[in-house]
Amino acid sequence: MYRIIAGLAMGLVLVPGLAAAQDSGPVLDPSGVNPGWVEPPEWFKLSFLDLQEDVEEAAAEDRRVLLYFLQDGCPYCERLVRDNWGQREIADLTRTHFDVIAINMWGDQPVTDLEGNETTERRIAEDLRVQYTPTLIFLDEQGDQVIRVNGYYPPHQFRALLEWAGKGLEDEMSASEYYARLDPPEASGELHDQPFFLDPPDNNLQTIARESDRHLLVLFEQPHCPACDELHQDIFPQEATLEQVENLDVVRLDRYSEEDLIAPDGQVTTPRDWARDLDVKYSPAFVYFDSDGEEVFRADAYFRAFHVQSVMEYVHSGAYREQPNLQRFIQARADRLYEEGVEVELW
Repeated sequence: MYRIIAGLAMGLVLVPGLAAAQDSGPVLDPSGVNPGWVEPPEWFKLSFLDLQEDVEEAAAEDRRVLLYFLQDGCPYCERLVRDNWGQREIADLTRTHFDVIAINMWGDQPVTDLEGNETTERRIAEDLRVQYTPTLIFLDEQGDQVIRVNGYYPPHQFRALLEWAGKGLEDEMSASEYYARLDPPEASGELHDQPFFLDPPDNNLQTIARESDRHLLVLFEQPHCPACDELHQDIFPQEATLEQVENLDVVRLDRYSEEDLIAPDGQVTTPRDWARDLDVKYSPAFVYFDSDGEEVFRADAYFRAFHVQSVMEYVHSGAYREQPNLQRFIQARADRLYEEGVEVELW
């Protein structure tokens, strides 16, 4: 079974002439300008990358450790630093509850992992299956993972996540439940339809998965969801998106619906319970299944159009079977598109 989790918006380095991921150092476009570099905040912890020691030091100060995996040329890392941590309230909230430790996904600096093993930045990123940036791993006072966020969260959701993890509320409620208690941002308040959405009889997703030669994409949405509005108003209407959608069976679910549902693996459930069981953290969430009803990939974060389209191709082409590193697949795809004269818009 292949199960790869992609987070809220992937901070992928996409530049022409790079079919393979870089091992270290900045990645430049043809003009010599690094498109996504931004200096990390000066208040990040100056760590010797002994993670056991970092956890102990943070706990002694009544804080937790937040591991921030980044890379040069990552537009979503830039967004995280400038739009999220650039807000004083969010920066202060982070500093109150966390010691933030930056780790270069492709770096060679020595690291002592949480088990005391000597490794490097690049190897620990591989061990933790960090496929793109930003990836954020929140640790508790014992060094256990509280939650992992693969990708970019907009400021209002990121702030809620910091509050939830910083206050140690994981034993009381999930991060999604905590966020649902807050006032939602402005949104249309409706679920949007698309002509390519399937309406399975009796909500039987297992039948669709088994009887089709295409992958099944289950899209979890909710009415009060600005990112869902953007998906339907900006991303789905694009020709490049529709070309990818043609290769998939797509079912949209209201994430909080209590209607009966037969999941791709035959489980009888409801969208609300199933989303909780799958640990869906974000709306819209893209969860892909094969004909056996096995989850093969998910994109559970904020995405711009190019990344939505790229993940769709990654799944329906079957590339995930041969190339388990999504970062490398998207770099190769960007390279191909540049050669074809297609301009890639990262943000």
